[in-house]
Amino acid sequence: MSTEIIYKDLGSIAYAEAWEYQEKLFNGIIDAKLSAANTPNYLLFCEHPHVYTLGKSGSESNLLLNQALLEEKGATFFRTNRGGDITYHGPGQIVGYPILNLEAFGIGIRKYIELLEEAVILLLKEYGIRALRLEGASGAWLDVGSPHVRKICAIGVRTSRSVTMHGFAFNVNTDLDFFSYINPCGFVDKGVTSMEKELGEKQDMEKIKGELKEIIIQLLLKA
Repeated sequence: MSTEIIYKDLGSIAYAEAWEYQEKLFNGIIDAKLSAANTPNYLLFCEHPHVYTLGKSGSESNLLLNQALLEEKGATFFRTNRGGDITYHGPGQIVGYPILNLEAFGIGIRKYIELLEEAVILLLKEYGIRALRLEGASGAWLDVGSPHVRKICAIGVRTSRSVTMHGFAFNVNTDLDFFSYINPCGFVDKGVTSMEKELGEKQDMEKIKGELKEIIIQLLLKA
């Protein structure tokens, strides 16, 4: 089994188009596993136009806009087959879709989610932002244990036959106003933030993509 990871930056891409591409790669890896062929691994980064996505266990009541208001905001809505509740994707956010054969890296789904969390936590540490895990919730969080706890990275994945798809949404220069139209990840008592908000200025997306890519690959290869 190969641990080679093919990285692709898809740029700005419609959510439905990226989902279709993920499914193609995901099914290709599963087919290769079933035929005992060597399985590739992919790490896709992209940004999406304004879109709200709801995980299979989520509640549509956590979307606080009707169809007319969605259209007014220039946003779309999708039910997905990932885990987790509702989240927002938009410009200025790094959306990561690792499509991996976890067996090749010798890890299970719990360890994989922790690895994604750790990658974002390590990246933020380089910028002087202290992020942590929050018990009972996936992702990377700031000011854990305080009334001001807020999420900077959401995680929602799907696995089948130890192959992953979907992934994470990391707020870099994200317009946080769009989160006010949902209960993010189903929470009504926790906020959201971005690197731009925490550091007081826009960040270099390309630089951060490169840094995050390297951290994720390094963590996978030494898992």
